[in-house]
Amino acid sequence: MKKIRLLFQGDSITDAGRDREDMHNMGEGYPKYASEMLRAAYPDVEFEFINLGISGNRTDELFDRLTFECINLKPDIVSILIGINDVWHRYNWGLVMTTDEQIKLNYTCILERIKNETNAKILMLQPYTEGEKQAMMRGDVEKLKTIVDELGEKYADAYVKLDDLMHADENYGKPDYFTPDGVHPNENGAKFIAELYVKAMKDLI
Repeated sequence: MKKIRLLFQGDSITDAGRDREDMHNMGEGYPKYASEMLRAAYPDVEFEFINLGISGNRTDELFDRLTFECINLKPDIVSILIGINDVWHRYNWGLVMTTDEQIKLNYTCILERIKNETNAKILMLQPYTEGEKQAMMRGDVEKLKTIVDELGEKYADAYVKLDDLMHADENYGKPDYFTPDGVHPNENGAKFIAELYVKAMKDLI
């Protein structure tokens, strides 16, 4: 039986209330649904799912913990959804924690290390916001998307244009359909991300 160690990495969207004492706990977000869907879709694959997303993380913080929480784990596949806090914290705290240039450098260094120090395939997910609740930072999110799209084209084995697909969905615009605050997904949003995740994973398994 084929064995695959799949690592979910990111911020609170990936963390989703997981038990941090158990790296195999998927939390209540898209990793939970994606792992269930993948097991159902590939019964002949023995998956080990690991979720190490940490709420509040920015690109620099993911880079700082990359050795122990990615490289040393030797994943077969690593997925990354990161970057929204680099932007959101500018508005929450009124501070530019990371400039757009620093975001690009941080994320590039993350991807370079994974490419050079593991044999893992990389699935990247585009950062997103939904609805009017985060309209104030939409311009910065568009700049972030441009950065991540460029890196996805260069480094990812599969890339999910999550923001684009969410905005194109027939349910987009319905109040609180995907997320109550414009960023953190509810059950609908988590399942939406998971379905796209599993579809993108097809060519990596």
